[in-house]
Amino acid sequence: MDKEEEEILENKQYMQVVDACRELFKKKLQDYGAAWRILRPASVTDQIYIKVARIRSLQLSGENLVGDSIESEFIGIVNYGIIGLIQFEDGFSEKNDTPIDLAEKLYDSHFAECFNVMKKKNHDYGEAWRNMRVETITDLILTKVFRTKQIEDHDGQTIASEGIPANYIDMVNYAIFALCLLQERPVSSTDKLDGEEMPDFSLMPIHPSGKYYVAERNHEVNPSAETK
Repeated sequence: MDKEEEEILENKQYMQVVDACRELFKKKLQDYGAAWRILRPASVTDQIYIKVARIRSLQLSGENLVGDSIESEFIGIVNYGIIGLIQFEDGFSEKNDTPIDLAEKLYDSHFAECFNVMKKKNHDYGEAWRNMRVETITDLILTKVFRTKQIEDHDGQTIASEGIPANYIDMVNYAIFALCLLQERPVSSTDKLDGEEMPDFSLMPIHPSGKYYVAERNHEVNPSAETK
């Protein structure tokens, strides 16, 4: 496989994960509207912290009592990272009055920004992330969260460091890389949701509860199944 073919395959896998994340984002917009527009940027950062801290706890303990999978938490990090970029650029709102079509356009615009950064970094570093452990990616996301919280505590001022948007972009891309790697590995006990196996991102139905899952990894899932 030549370099061009590798890049096409890499981008395809990246976009499969993006499509799954975007689909959940759209479904939640239909349910709740853009209620997240009231979140101040620091609140978005704390939401990402909660999710990555839980992933790290599950990785360390190997015990999942709540039921939400590691994959679903990484999807949440992707979507909250995009929300963080929107809130940083546009500011927060006092009302849930952002039209759904505008929220989707903002989401797509900032995802394009993340994708362009990913392509540039892959050009410089190659796909080095493919040789990383998911646990390492988790730690890197947590590091980015702590950096962002520190910058926020300093009123957004930095001396020699990249700013808050760059950290959000890295969180989004690291979470997507983790989801790509999880897609390729055998299922473990922490990847279960109510006894069912977790995502194959080429077929991503939604559980009626709103949680992502895949019933089988044998690609016999019915893509036309009713989703909510």
